[in-house]
This record gives sequence, structure tokens and C-alpha cells, in this order.
Amino acid sequence: MNMRAPNFDRLTKIYRWMEYFSFGCALERCRFFFLDRCAEARHALVLGDGDGRYTQQLAQRNAGVQIDAMDASPRMLQALRERVALLGPQATERLHTTVCDLRTYDPQPLGYDLVASHFFLDCLTEVEIEALANRLRAALAPRALWIVSEFSIPQRGWMRQPARAIIAALYFAFHWMTRLPVHRLPNYVPILQRADFTLVEKKSFLSGLITAEVWRYANR
Repeated sequence: MNMRAPNFDRLTKIYRWMEYFSFGCALERCRFFFLDRCAEARHALVLGDGDGRYTQQLAQRNAGVQIDAMDASPRMLQALRERVALLGPQATERLHTTVCDLRTYDPQPLGYDLVASHFFLDCLTEVEIEALANRLRAALAPRALWIVSEFSIPQRGWMRQPARAIIAALYFAFHWMTRLPVHRLPNYVPILQRADFTLVEKKSFLSGLITAEVWRYANR
């Protein structure tokens, strides 16, 4: 396995505009769609949020949540901190950031009641997702939520073949720009189910090319 983390630092200043040029506001709508489900969260773990647009919105809409944001890119985390700082010192005080490779990240048992990962799991292999999900379990509060946004290949419909081409092109581009070693979408659904997460809500965008999901942890 290639243990070197992909380098997203060089994309920090252009990441948002690359996204808007490629998909308009669709990815942003997907990220934010289930923010209302996070209103009661008190301790959130945000994994690989890129330039921090989701983290900023979460901090703004939930004035009581403590946020731990993890990312392998120091520059992306700096951009995230700058976005949250725009909300004022009260928001900044509720944010803690850590540079780490999430493929080997071992969270502390802090009772997170919210996990958020947006267009992040597609940077991992299925083996890496399973290991991460199993490590996360010890860090979660009972019935914690995991909000997931991801690319998807629809099971049927006109978008199925275009989705394959779009996703292949995205993986090629990100491999070239960041040395991302993953080349295909992981099938994370059965992995999360095996880790005692249950899918409770789902919303599709762009005819199924991207999805937003709410998973609930039911520890046994």
C-alpha cells in the first residue's frame, strides 16, 4: 500500500473555483443539505473538509458545537481556520484542528455525536475506510450521526454511463495534481453497515452523480 498521503496543498487557493467550474453549486448544496440535522450536536469530528466551507457553516449555524477538524493538508486546514475566524473569536475558540493522515488516524474516545466527511471517503480504499470506521466507533457517543457526501455511479438511468466517465476523469486529474493513489469509487455502504451504522436519510443531486447521506451509529 502507498502510505504517502496525497498532497492537496497546491489546490488550496483554487479548490473552490475548480469545483464551481466543474459542477456549479451542486457539491456545495450537497455538503450543506443535512446541516439542519446537526443543530443539536455538541462535539463534532470533521474529516477532510478541504478549504473549510462545511466547517464554517456548521460553526455558524450551531453556536454550541465544539469542532475537531482533521486533514492531511496544512494549507487546507489554514484556509479552514481562516473561514471560521470570519465568524468571530467565539467560533474560533470552538475549533481545534489537527494535521494528520486519516488513513492511520486513531481518534480519542471523546464522545463525538457528529462526524462529517464530504467528498473524502472517495480518497480512500475500501480497506482504509473499514479500518477508519472501526477505529471511529470507540470515539463516538451512542446514536452519533455521520453525515456523508460522495460521488456515486447511479444503478440505472441516463446518468449511469456519463457518471463513469466523469468519475474516471476526476480520479485522473486528482492523481496528476495530488498523487492520489486511489483510482475508483469505494463501495463504503456495506462497510459502514458492518461497523454498526444505519443509513437513515439520503438525497441525490445531479441525477444521482452525487449523494448526501445521514448515517446513525447504533453501538451494540
